[in-house]
Amino acid sequence: MEKWLVALDVDGTVLREDGSLGEATEQEIQRVAALGHHVMLSTGRSVSMTLPVLDRLDLVSEYVVCANGAIVLGRDEAAPLGYSHAFVETFDPTEVLTRVRAHLEGASYAVEDADGVFRFTGTFPDGALAASRQKVSFEELLHVQATRVVVISPDHAIDDFLSVVERMGLRKVSYNVGWTAWLDIAPEGVNKATGLEVVRDALGIPRSRILVMGDGRNDIDMLEWAVAGGGLGIVMGQAPQEVAVAGNETTASDLDDGVALALRRHFPEEGFPRGR
Repeated sequence: MEKWLVALDVDGTVLREDGSLGEATEQEIQRVAALGHHVMLSTGRSVSMTLPVLDRLDLVSEYVVCANGAIVLGRDEAAPLGYSHAFVETFDPTEVLTRVRAHLEGASYAVEDADGVFRFTGTFPDGALAASRQKVSFEELLHVQATRVVVISPDHAIDDFLSVVERMGLRKVSYNVGWTAWLDIAPEGVNKATGLEVVRDALGIPRSRILVMGDGRNDIDMLEWAVAGGGLGIVMGQAPQEVAVAGNETTASDLDDGVALALRRHFPEEGFPRGR
């Protein structure tokens, strides 16, 4: 059997928007992993908010992509949580923070470091950041080496927020906008695709045996990366159009267990992908 690398986004893909996990999705993820394929998570979540999802899935992956590709975890049984850093990319957030602040009055800001600690100023909804967080002044944020910067601006409608982001000209970093007025800013050239390329190279999986699934704007890079290499970029049914066009296949929505349907289609019991 030729092993595949199967990389799944978390929120809106593996987990529904309300945080629940469909039974069919859980069963299919476990089944495909048991067939011997490399099933993993590729998420914008911090490490501390990602590992509990692995536990819920009863899934032990060799690698995990977190923080939109800025952190890649590798399986390490000697580590306290079973994983340690295999790859970390950071950047100085000073310029981007000051530039964004000049365009977005009343926004809240958070900076995540390589240890998964968020330092933030302003107000964030409960559960939006990892448990390891410290409220600090805006000036203190400028002295943290960041794996990502998070900006939220609830007073902006999403279309207005997108317009402001486009006018900022963030050339030295990669950025993605979430479902609401939420902006994730990563080190230059870093995204889920670059994190997954680190994993693919380590595992020796050819690009043609890559399957990724996602639903958000921060999944566009990994969907396009999978498709460009001859693999599968599967888009969840509820994804916006700009995400849908990045893939080469669409499945059902998160509420209808789209992950389970796609895995069942492409990985029958004998383990050989079909429907290509």
